[in-house]
Amino acid sequence: MTEHLGGPVIPTGFDVTVEPLRRAAHYSGEPGSIAEARAFAARFLQQLSTEWCATVDRDAEGELLLLVSELVTNAEQHSNGPYILELEGTDDAVTVCVYDSSSALPRRYPRDPARVGRHGLEIVDALAAEVVAERVPVGKRIRARFDLGR
Repeated sequence: MTEHLGGPVIPTGFDVTVEPLRRAAHYSGEPGSIAEARAFAARFLQQLSTEWCATVDRDAEGELLLLVSELVTNAEQHSNGPYILELEGTDDAVTVCVYDSSSALPRRYPRDPARVGRHGLEIVDALAAEVVAERVPVGKRIRARFDLGR
């Protein structure tokens, strides 16, 4: 028997491990791919709200879609091939992973409001609770954790 808040809990045999919601999509980099990735992420958030009772307000949705846009735009601009968008979420966070074929890790530039362009990773860093860039056998993976209850 397991002790739980007000007393013992009797195992019923119905206890099931709950897995995070996971979805992935493959993009070729054709025109419209970034918009498709944003739409895919928006559908994911709707499903997360339904299945996990996640609270996703308009601000959080807009910020997460911006984060997805920046990551897939970088994959499209800096790799020589298709990329994969992978989303994993629970009621309190969404992890966004983008895999692409380039093994070159993104560069973080110092903040410079006068610089035109190259602000993508700066934006991702500002929105995400954690950002990790790493090489994988097929190129690289950028993983960003976005907290829904910020």
